[in-house]
Parts: sequence; structure tokens; C-alpha cells
Amino acid sequence: MRAAGVRAGIGVDMHRLVAGRALILGGVTVPYPRGLEGDSDADVLTHAVLDALLGAAALGDIGTHFGVGRPEMMGISSLRLLERVVSLLAAAGLQPHNVDATVVAEAPKLGPQIPGMRANLAKVLGVPETQVNVKGTTAKGMGWLGAGEGIACLAVATVTAARPGPVRQQPPRGGAARRQTSHRRLARRGSGGRD
Repeated sequence: MRAAGVRAGIGVDMHRLVAGRALILGGVTVPYPRGLEGDSDADVLTHAVLDALLGAAALGDIGTHFGVGRPEMMGISSLRLLERVVSLLAAAGLQPHNVDATVVAEAPKLGPQIPGMRANLAKVLGVPETQVNVKGTTAKGMGWLGAGEGIACLAVATVTAARPGPVRQQPPRGGAARRQTSHRRLARRGSGGRD
């Protein structure tokens, strides 16, 4: 059964910054001396987006589907997890429509990397980049985020009923096929052709 209308969900994720890890946001490696701690690549932006999509579809959350401490999740790209979520949506008769995400990070500045993040997310979601927005802000020095101990992200996503695929024309069968063959033969004979 296909769901009608537009459905919205919210996703939130946060990870601690640690030494010895690459900082990956929206599938983009951001130059910085520390990265985010986690089983996967700990991409908080992508995690928040996929959680928002799951919420919009009422399909649980990231922990329900991917959990913590699973060997198969170690080091996995979060974009691959997003691909799986898009497949879950399709199975429920839904498709991504729009994403808006805000990354909260005291450092580094994310402006130069945002176009790449939008492009990566849009490609996996199967939507134009004009339907994916990524913003950056800081915590203004307040709390653990303001102290630069980690990075958080808040995302809102909408999903809509999946568009039906193209209708494939079936070849004629039985009597219809025989009639078409007979008509072609008669046409060729009438024009001097040989069967």
C-alpha cells in the first residue's frame, strides 16, 4: 500500500571528536586534526539525515536497523547505510523528497565542503541537489559543543509516495500474436514481398 501525501521526520546525532580518526561529514573528508568517534565512519550529518528519513516513514531509528557494536558496521561508510534506508523506504512505497540539515561544530569551518556534502547526499537519495540543504553553525562557545569536544547535527526530511515505474508493454500472446503475424504476411504478399 502506498502512503499518501508528504510525511516529515526529524533526526539528531552527535559524536565526540578524537585523535586518529578522519573527519567525514556528508561523505566528504574534511581537513581537521581530529575525527568523530564511532563504529562506522561516524558521519553525524548522514546519520541525522537517515534517522530523519526513518522517522518520516515510521520505520524506527538508526539503532533499530544498524545498532552498536556489530562487526559488519565497523568502519562502514554512512552513505552505504543511507542507501539501505532508501531501499527500506522503497519497500514501504515511499521515496525521499527533501532534506534540510544543520551541523553544529565550533571548528572547522564547513563552508567550502558543503557543496560536496549536498552532492553526495542528493546522489544517494535520488533527488536534485536543490532538494538537499546543509548549513553550518556553532554553539557560540557554550557547553561541550562550544568547547570543541564534538560535533552534532539536526536534520529534517520529508518523504512522499514513490512514483510508479514505467509501464512496460507486454508482447502479444496467443490469438493476438497469430493475427498480427497473419496481417504482416498478407501485407508483404500484397507488396510483392516474400514470406
